[in-house]
Amino acid sequence: MAATENDVMAVGNQAHSLKTIFKQPKPAWAVAFACMVAFMGLGLVDPILPAIGKQLHATPSQVSLLFTSYMLVTGVMMLITGWLSSRIGPKATLLIGLFVIIIFSLFGGLSGTVGQLVGYRAGWGLGNALFISTALAVIVSVATGGTESAIILYEAALGLGMSVGPLLGGLLGSISWRGPFFGVAFLMVIGFVAVFVLLDKVPKPAKKSSIVDPIRALGHRGLLSIGITALFYNFGFFTLLAFSPFVLHLDAQGIGFVFFFWGIFLAISSVVIAPKLQEHFGTKKVMYMILFLFTLLLLFMGVFTEYVPVLIVCIVLSGGLLGVNNTLITTAVMEVSPVDRSIASSSYSFIRFVGGAIAPWLAGKLSEWYNPHIPFYFGAVAVLFGLAVLYSGRNYMMELK
Repeated sequence: MAATENDVMAVGNQAHSLKTIFKQPKPAWAVAFACMVAFMGLGLVDPILPAIGKQLHATPSQVSLLFTSYMLVTGVMMLITGWLSSRIGPKATLLIGLFVIIIFSLFGGLSGTVGQLVGYRAGWGLGNALFISTALAVIVSVATGGTESAIILYEAALGLGMSVGPLLGGLLGSISWRGPFFGVAFLMVIGFVAVFVLLDKVPKPAKKSSIVDPIRALGHRGLLSIGITALFYNFGFFTLLAFSPFVLHLDAQGIGFVFFFWGIFLAISSVVIAPKLQEHFGTKKVMYMILFLFTLLLLFMGVFTEYVPVLIVCIVLSGGLLGVNNTLITTAVMEVSPVDRSIASSSYSFIRFVGGAIAPWLAGKLSEWYNPHIPFYFGAVAVLFGLAVLYSGRNYMMELK
């Protein structure tokens, strides 16, 4: 579902406050809650990766395929979400996505081999694609306070989900690695009911979109540049998220608490810090700065990989950088794109998820081939390359200040 042209307003021209952002109607909160639970699924498996590897006799690169299959299917299926939503309606698309997540998270908890678990995470990615791409457009449609407030609410749900996910995964994972999968299924049932009851029927777009529309949209150099930037940024992001649990040498609860505080920093920076930096320095300059600082942080982690306290501090601090970048890159996609928001979101997500899907597996392989320092160095180089792509495409993003 895409917002109408009359709804498209430049984010920089919208006054906002925390009171405005969080004073939302019930439908917006229902979708935001479901978003939070959906994003829990991303960080949920973090604390239990070592336990899964140990109990299912799998290497770090094999266990990291839980992220790869999830992201690959999510990215590919992003191409059809706009097509499906324009035919059956946004609400039906959201509910189908939530239902699919519930089913495959339950199956994940019942897995007997790492291969089965990887397959069920792929199914989870299908539901995730149907839900997330549509959810952003729906929140923009039903929220009050303008586009910027809606995006910040969405990013707040993302940050909260990614902070609570590892904590829940660590607590339930200390009982059994299967527990987090059942926990997400239960929470998703609540999200399903909330969306079904509180969200009114959202009108279908006036024009039905084609499956090829997201591919055509990438002909816009600004949107393409942001997508490729996000692809390389994801190499650093998922190296940190999927590989660092193996070098922390902590139990499930310990890893869960580390990434809980990482997620708290991510949520705060998304909602509070990103808008202030954007207002004072502009979107592009802040993105340049954040990507450069993230590159330095990954390099630092590569040097001090064997020092667990240093890694913990770096992981938590990285949440602040990633929260700012996530908010601004989502805003940039919405402002730069010449097409409807659902199509722009699908195009951008297709590139970053499909391209970045190899990152978790490759990080594990680089560690097995060489040593645990190399994945962080590789992630740093990838993020730096993403910064170069963003800068090279600056002339195609004149809408951004």
